[in-house]
Amino acid sequence: MASFLDFEKPVAELTARLAELRTTADHGAIDIAAEIARIEAKADRLLRETYAKLTPWQKTQVARHPDRPHFKHYVAGLFDEFMPLAGDRAFADDQAILGGFARLGGRRVVVIGHEKGDDTASRLRHNFGMGKPEGYRKAIRLMRLADRFGLPVVTLVDTSGAFPGVQAEERGQAEAIARATEQCLALGVPMVAAIVGEGGSGGAIALAAANRVLMFEHAVYSVISPEGCASILWRTAERAPDAAEAMRVTAQDLKTLGVIDAIVPEPLGGAQRDPAAAIAGLRAAITGALDGLAGLSPEGLRRDRRAKFLAMGRL
Repeated sequence: MASFLDFEKPVAELTARLAELRTTADHGAIDIAAEIARIEAKADRLLRETYAKLTPWQKTQVARHPDRPHFKHYVAGLFDEFMPLAGDRAFADDQAILGGFARLGGRRVVVIGHEKGDDTASRLRHNFGMGKPEGYRKAIRLMRLADRFGLPVVTLVDTSGAFPGVQAEERGQAEAIARATEQCLALGVPMVAAIVGEGGSGGAIALAAANRVLMFEHAVYSVISPEGCASILWRTAERAPDAAEAMRVTAQDLKTLGVIDAIVPEPLGGAQRDPAAAIAGLRAAITGALDGLAGLSPEGLRRDRRAKFLAMGRL
């Protein structure tokens, strides 16, 4: 059963009414097909109107929707012959950041991404997608393998941020994130990053300092969560909607600012309503981005990344 966000309540009420009517139609002799069609049209129209004017805070809620596709779904829908690789060869295997070799169409790639999990047990196992130092060091190891074998790197970013626990800090969280960002910028192979849900803080940029950064239409990307920003500026998380507005976290704002390169459209109502269509759209966008980078030399790819990130924030 679909779960609805607070601002989707009118749509939820119509959907519940539709379910009742369909049950009646299945078990009764009364023909109510016309009424069902009328309510379906009304629900579709209301959904379109709602999603045409989402606020940044509402987009943040959509980006966090528990039914959105996760790393395992993208791997299954985007790639063939996925071979997972584990461990950082130093401490442990972090289940919040996963990766390995795969094929995208006829192209061999290395894919790395955050996995949040989709039920209580898997969310705990994957630490809600919040990477620890060993996760970022695993990502560095995989990127170096990609460089060695001349394979493009594709990353799928979906995290509220790196894990802030004491043990992660003791093991060098900030240094691991900085090294991962450095490794992205140093790659001599094409790198394409896709923000598919939340792109939170350094935990996101460590996998997103790429030649091309794609972003789903209802994803968000920011230096801090709206709640965290509101707690710092206004001493209350209740002003998160104001913070989301001020930080310009949406794909549309970030495309205008030059932080991302392309917006990937989502199905009506968000990727959670039609994951297969969302994944198909992302596949086309990633393939197109890699095709556009195919002719660049290793040094050309590094120059391209350097120019991209140095240009941000310039007037």
